Amino acid sequence: MSTAPSPTRDEARNPAPVPGRWAPLRPLVLRLHFYAGLLVAPFLLVAAVTGLLYAGSFQAEEIMYRHELTVPAGERELPVFAQVAAAREAHPEGAVAAVWPAPEAGSTTRVLLSGVRGVDPDHTLAVFVNPYTGEIRGALEQYGSTGALTLRTWIDELHRDLHLGDTGRLYSELAASWLWVIAGGGLVLWFSRRRALRRLRGTGGRRRTLGLHGTVGAWTAAGFLFLSATGLTWSTYAGGHIGDLRTSLGQATPTLSAAVSGGEHAGHGAAAGAGGTAEHGVGLDRVLAAARAEGLSDPVEIVPPADAGSAYVVKQVRRGWPEKQDSVAVDPATGEVTGELRFADYPVLAKLTRWGIDLHTGVLFGLANQIALALLAIALILLIGWGYRMWWQRGRGSAFGRPVPRGAWAQVSPYVLVPPLAAIAVLGYFVPLLGIPLAAFVAVDVVLGEIAHRRGRRTYRSAPSVSQCCDRKGSPARQTFPATALAR
Repeated sequence: MSTAPSPTRDEARNPAPVPGRWAPLRPLVLRLHFYAGLLVAPFLLVAAVTGLLYAGSFQAEEIMYRHELTVPAGERELPVFAQVAAAREAHPEGAVAAVWPAPEAGSTTRVLLSGVRGVDPDHTLAVFVNPYTGEIRGALEQYGSTGALTLRTWIDELHRDLHLGDTGRLYSELAASWLWVIAGGGLVLWFSRRRALRRLRGTGGRRRTLGLHGTVGAWTAAGFLFLSATGLTWSTYAGGHIGDLRTSLGQATPTLSAAVSGGEHAGHGAAAGAGGTAEHGVGLDRVLAAARAEGLSDPVEIVPPADAGSAYVVKQVRRGWPEKQDSVAVDPATGEVTGELRFADYPVLAKLTRWGIDLHTGVLFGLANQIALALLAIALILLIGWGYRMWWQRGRGSAFGRPVPRGAWAQVSPYVLVPPLAAIAVLGYFVPLLGIPLAAFVAVDVVLGEIAHRRGRRTYRSAPSVSQCCDRKGSPARQTFPATALAR
């Protein structure tokens, strides 16, 4: 949930009772939810809009690049070597980084070239080859293990860093760092006030907005918690801490060794950077046959040897359910499999990370996954809109009052307050874009509170008492407490 509703006047003065020792924490949660949502909502809105675009980019890519991706199905495919040779004849620049043989009838083979002038160093140039005729269907930039082409790559980078590089990634990490806090806090508030929210349904104005905000937020909170957690796994700072933690627990994603032994293979594993056709030693077709014999099914990626002491690496690249992530190393001199790595042997956290990222990016369950992401993005946009609308309606003097005043923490027992503060301190270290803004918010809030307190004391001392004033008939009033008290 994004921006938070401000409470009613009665709620601000007397928060609704919640059974248990944790009831005093509710005003703190309410205040944090309101202000965090208010300040972080712009970043969440950008993430939601760009995420919605990304969810629809898969189908848009299939339509826009139909010519490059599909061909009329033929009877017999050319050898992979011949397809790569055709691609290199049309595009001799750069070096062959990998080959994606056509995964099914009617699809094209992709020959991925690295080091091509004008192509982002982190991307490759994908040359699309008709596997039946050797015809070149086109060439497009490709990024990532899911094979994102130009359109999806552009939207993905917009969602990740606004095309601002490492600096821009701070926006998405900030959004992911706070989304779970806002969603979790809103969920707690909704459960503590669910009866009141039911009574608000069907009423007009701000009460209706509050009911919609709370109900939709509660139904989608689990999705937001998931997006926040998976988004943090590959963020700059929090992602680094998560990676270090997984490594220390022995849960890092394993890698397949591509090294081959002895000098007898020297010269057969020439570096792919030489700019040839990636046909080293026994050749691509025999390497692919060896991988097939080990049970690797389409779609697969063939990576040529990096140097004279390396093997071919063939790995499955299917990210849909069930995932195909097995890989094997094949000796370029003999065509024998020298090593294998099965996805079934991955550590538990490595599997969960892989599934989480693929679910977050919309590839794990295909169209259903993408629809779910689109609905979450739309829900977040609506929640932000309703949150700001409630804020605006409150400013117009609606029945709902101002946020919980400062000083709510002073009413909380140290036995209740200290454990959450300790947990927040730990989280703030591992998730710095949560901890740093939170510390800044608390500091500013304390300073503003002290300024307001001092102003109030000066006003109290300088204000005339009611006994010094006269009523409308000219007679002195009976009470003698300060006039400023009446304003309260």
